[in-house]
Amino acid sequence: MIDGAIQDYALTLDKFLDHAAKWHPKTEVVTARPDGSTTRIGYAGLRERAKRVTAVLRDLDVKRGNRIATLCWNSQAHMECWYAVMGLGAVCHTLNPRLTSEQLAWMLGQSEASILIVSSDLQSLAARIADQAPGVTTVLVIDLTEDDVLDVAGLPCAQALEEITPNDCDDILWGDFPETTPCGLCFTSGTTGAPKGVTYTHRGNYLHTLRQLQADVSGITSRDVVLPVVPMFHANAWGLPFSAPATGAKLVLPGRHSDGESLAHLIADEGVTIAVGVPTIWTGLMDYLDASDLRLPSLKRIMVGGAPMHPALMTRIEDRGICVQTTWGMTELSPLGTAASPNDDRSPDTAGRPAVGLDLMVTDHAGQPLEPQRGQEGHLWVRGSSVVSRYFGQTDDATKDGWFGTGDLAVLSEAGQVFITGRSKDLIKSGGEWINPAEIETLVSRMPEVALAAVVGRAHSKWGERPVLMVEMREGCHLSDEALLEGLNGRIPNWWMPDEVIRIGSMPLAGTGKIDKMSLRDLCSTMA
Repeated sequence: MIDGAIQDYALTLDKFLDHAAKWHPKTEVVTARPDGSTTRIGYAGLRERAKRVTAVLRDLDVKRGNRIATLCWNSQAHMECWYAVMGLGAVCHTLNPRLTSEQLAWMLGQSEASILIVSSDLQSLAARIADQAPGVTTVLVIDLTEDDVLDVAGLPCAQALEEITPNDCDDILWGDFPETTPCGLCFTSGTTGAPKGVTYTHRGNYLHTLRQLQADVSGITSRDVVLPVVPMFHANAWGLPFSAPATGAKLVLPGRHSDGESLAHLIADEGVTIAVGVPTIWTGLMDYLDASDLRLPSLKRIMVGGAPMHPALMTRIEDRGICVQTTWGMTELSPLGTAASPNDDRSPDTAGRPAVGLDLMVTDHAGQPLEPQRGQEGHLWVRGSSVVSRYFGQTDDATKDGWFGTGDLAVLSEAGQVFITGRSKDLIKSGGEWINPAEIETLVSRMPEVALAAVVGRAHSKWGERPVLMVEMREGCHLSDEALLEGLNGRIPNWWMPDEVIRIGSMPLAGTGKIDKMSLRDLCSTMA
C-alpha cells in the first residue's frame, strides 16, 4: 500500500500578489502624490507592472541572491519593485532616507548592492550616497512626475525606470526557487548601538503574514482599507504590503507626507478602516482633527508599535470611537512579536500576546529561565519561524539554545499579557544597583502636559551613573521641575529620583519614530 502525500507548495511571497491579481484584480492600491492628488491601480495591473520591472532586472543580469537596494517612500512604484526583486529570487535591501548619506553608504557597502532604486525626490541624497558607495553602478529612479527632472548630472548612472520598462512580460517566471531563499535585508535602527543587518526569507515572511492576519492580531479582511504609515523601509512596513494582497484588502500608501493634515484627508477620502504606525504619527493626526471640523467615520482601528503609547494619546484616539491596538516587535522578528487583541480590554501598557508560531521566555541576568515565568520581571527571549538566527555578514549565531535575546525587559501576566518594562541596555547602574528608566518614563509620560519623556544615565564620580530626565512639553503647556518630579514621589525608590530635568524643544527621533537615546546621551554628556 502506498501512503498518500501532500503537494510541495513553496511558501514564496510572489504568491500573495498572484492571489490578489487572480481573485481581487480590481481592488485598488492607492498612492498619495506630493501635490495632494492620488494614483490608483488594481492588483492585476500592479502584478503586471511588477513583472515588467523583473524583466528590467533580468536584463541588468540580476541573479538569485543579489541584493537590490531601494531608497523610497511608500508608493505603488516601490511596491512593484519589491515584488519584482523578490519574485526573481533577489534580495530587497530597504534603506531609510532619514539616515545620513554616510550611514546609508556604509550599509550599501555591507550588502554589496550594485543597483539602487530611488524615489524621484531623493535623487540628491542618492547622489551623495553614490559618491561614498563606489559599488553602486546603476540607479533606477521611480515616481517621476511631469514636473520632475532626472538628475543625470548628480547621478550619471541614473535611468528612469518607467522609460526602460518593457511592455511584454509573458516570459517572466516568479518563485522558481526554494522557500528558504532570502528575500529582504533590513538594518536595525541603531538607536542604542551600531545597526545590524537582518536577512528575511520567503518562508519566514510568508508565515509571518499568516500570523499577522489572525483575528486576534490584525484581522485584516477583503472589506478593509489599510493605511501603512509605517515605512516600507522599516521592517517591511510591518509586513502589510504582503498582508493586504493576501486578503484582497484595499491598500493606501501615503508617499512621503505623514503629517496630520495629509493623513486625515487621505483617510477620509479613501475610507481607511485600519491605520498603522508609530505613536508620534497619531499625535499629529489628533492635533489636526482637534483644530479642524474633519471627522473620520470609516477609521475603526489604529495599530501602534515601535515606541511606548502615551496614555493621554490613547484616550484622545479612543474618545473618537477609534480602537487603539498596541503591539511590540523588532526588526529581528520580521517584525511582529505580540499584539493586543482588538477584542480584549486594552491599556497603553500591554503589548498583548504572541500569536501561534512565536514563543516567549523570561530569564534572569545569566539567561536562566525564571520560575515561575509569570509575574516576574526578566530578560525577554523569543524563538519562532520569523526570528533572526544570525545577523547579516556575521558567522556567530545570534541565538542561545535556539532563543534570541531581545534586549527588552518584560513581565508576563497571569492572563498571558506581555508588558515591556524597559531595555536592558538602557538600565542605569547607580551605586552598584539598577535603575529602570522605562518605569520613570511611563509615569512622567502620563502627565497630560508632557509630549515625550526619556531618562538617560550620566556619568557620576561617586555613583558611577545617575539618571537625568529629559522632557518635551506639549505646545502651550508648562510644568515646573518640581511638579514633574513630584509625580514620582512614593512611586519609585527615592534613589531612582532623577538628579536633573532637562527640557528639549524637540525630542530627537530615529528614522523609525523611536526616541534616539544615543543622541540624548551625547547631549546630556555635553551639558554635564
